[in-house]
Amino acid sequence: MTFLGILARARAMSKAGMAKPSCLVKPVSLTRIPGRYLTHQEGLPKLPVPPLNQTCDRYLAVLEPIIESEELNQTRTLVEEFQRPGGVGERLQQGLERRAHKAENWLSDWWLQMAYLDYRMPVVIHSSPGVVLPRLEFSDRQGQIRYAAKLIAGVLDFKTMIDNETLPVEYLGGRPLCMNQYYRVLSSCRIPGIKSDSVVNYASNKTPPRHITVVHNFQFYVLDVYNSDCTPLTVDQLYVQLEKICNSSLQTNKEPVGILTSNHRNSWGKAYANLIRDKTNKESVRAIQKSIFTVCLDAPMPRASDDMYRTRAAVQMLHGGGSRWNSGNRWFDKTLQFIVGEDGACGLIYEHAPAEGPPIVALIDHVVEYTKKSDIVRTPMAPLPMPQKLCFNISPELKKDIEEAKQNMNIMVQDLDIKVHVFSYFGKNIPKSYKLSPDAFIQVALQLAYYRMYQHCCATYESASLRMFRLGRTDTIRSASVDSATFVRAMDDQSIQNSEKVALLEKAVKAHRAYTDMAIRGQAIDRHLLGLKLQAIEDLSALPDIFMDTSYAVANHYNLSTSQVPAKTDCVMCFGPVVPDGYGVCYNPMEEHINFAISAFNSCADTSATRLAHALEDALLDMKALLEQTPKAKL
Repeated sequence: MTFLGILARARAMSKAGMAKPSCLVKPVSLTRIPGRYLTHQEGLPKLPVPPLNQTCDRYLAVLEPIIESEELNQTRTLVEEFQRPGGVGERLQQGLERRAHKAENWLSDWWLQMAYLDYRMPVVIHSSPGVVLPRLEFSDRQGQIRYAAKLIAGVLDFKTMIDNETLPVEYLGGRPLCMNQYYRVLSSCRIPGIKSDSVVNYASNKTPPRHITVVHNFQFYVLDVYNSDCTPLTVDQLYVQLEKICNSSLQTNKEPVGILTSNHRNSWGKAYANLIRDKTNKESVRAIQKSIFTVCLDAPMPRASDDMYRTRAAVQMLHGGGSRWNSGNRWFDKTLQFIVGEDGACGLIYEHAPAEGPPIVALIDHVVEYTKKSDIVRTPMAPLPMPQKLCFNISPELKKDIEEAKQNMNIMVQDLDIKVHVFSYFGKNIPKSYKLSPDAFIQVALQLAYYRMYQHCCATYESASLRMFRLGRTDTIRSASVDSATFVRAMDDQSIQNSEKVALLEKAVKAHRAYTDMAIRGQAIDRHLLGLKLQAIEDLSALPDIFMDTSYAVANHYNLSTSQVPAKTDCVMCFGPVVPDGYGVCYNPMEEHINFAISAFNSCADTSATRLAHALEDALLDMKALLEQTPKAKL
């Protein structure tokens, strides 16, 4: 496997952190508190560099359940050589420690570059997560526009807290978290390049953006969302403006310029250079990039039965359904795109480079609560100017690029196998009643489900938040452990007593909880190993054998890429697998049910999102039954 191949897998989407957003109750005062954010950030500790020997020992431990013993013995020899006193590992460790001393965060710039900006697969499915919100009670254009107006007002209400630096600080385990990602998601956009991308953020400009972009029937509009006195437009004002946009974009035969953003990054980088050669196109693209966020007013999708609604909505949020439907009604490079369908489907998709899931979910929770409020004031309205339509001049070459992007999008759409499954038998309540971590319980159930399907354990990625540290992003929780492997092998063994199985289950859950605690405190292995590898590349020295070893490639081939994204809203985040023969699994554990989104690729005959969903349901029910049948477990 190539270096970039390993990195592509190693990023494993770091879909979200384990941090649970605190209750974002609006502060008593919305008066600006200048400097509050900076003061908070400066008080956070720096990300540590774990001890070399500790990481090497833990690396061998995580390989045990997923690597054959003969191969593991060879790896042990390489690891011993790597960490010997005065050896290459020690030299790279010292280089990393020097970097950590100088930098605000030794990892964050490297991670942004390697995990996202240098990654050349399309952001659609492969990188950008979607969020499915509960179905809304409307099925016409008027309901769509009314809800979109409320949603925009809710996001602007949240933005006021960011602008005024009054956003409540979040805590995890009693420790304050880095709030930097909240300041990165609005007024930002990814810019394609031919070999590497970049991210621009206009929020801190002298004159920050005052507009959003709205896209309807593949046509983009600039919508100013602030009055001349800097107050946000009211819901009624927004409704009128959105109605004007819809009425002036009724044609459905326009070229879907936005679909270009779904292409392979190198192809899009070349098409982008071509697109912005034209002055009009360049100005239109800049208006989209600078906008606070984008709202996609989608056409209705094919009808689905009630039990299939969430799965169909996940498809719509992740990729739009293909070129026939809403895939051209997007600008996939935009950090935040809220999607409101004429048929009541609602959610969002976000470009992953600036942030993980929890800040996005905190924003969603705020907006969903805001949209439930009744309209208090019906203001007399002064006439507002017509929102500006963004024009594009489509050359024959661009037309060809659009056709290619359409074809590639439709291939991706056909290949994605996704299932949103609401596990309705229990939620967080059952594991908590046995004093077991709900997240660890779910992760062990995933291990059991996978083992039952394939008769072996696999490298499993669960994202852990590093936001206890300044500019912290994520590290990996290795859910496949020696203890989880022992439990899943024992679970269906009739010769083993239930009481022993319960003890093994509890041990596996506690081991996962311990690894999670270690990871969020900056002591996990994956980002440290990546740092040592990148340090070797930066030093222009030969790549140490430990990183050329088959075990390292297997350890970074995540057949299960998973993330817990808890929310108060009954929603679920979804994303694609990170390897061709793998699964993407995201879940939101509610009190009495669990929302799962499971993805795979149809091109892999060995994977099936529906099969894994059923196996996971069986595993959760069997683990609950095991606890209930065993008296000791109730103590």
